[in-house]
Amino acid sequence: MSESRPEREWRFYVDDMIGFAEKVLSYTDGLDQDSFITHDLTYDATLRNLELIGEAATRIPGEIRQQYTEYPGE
Repeated sequence: MSESRPEREWRFYVDDMIGFAEKVLSYTDGLDQDSFITHDLTYDATLRNLELIGEAATRIPGEIRQQYTEYPGE
């Protein structure tokens, strides 16, 4: 028997994305591109967190994405 979970509010996915991005920054802090590429675990962990950001982004409703087309850092 599988129980269906209630849908998470989109804001939680934004929080997740921020957490994943913070991990990426901490994993890659102080590394140049060559060092990053040669450290397999760092490379894989970073790539995985970038994938998770993308997955979480798909959970943000289109109407919300359209409201916030700019982001800090642009």
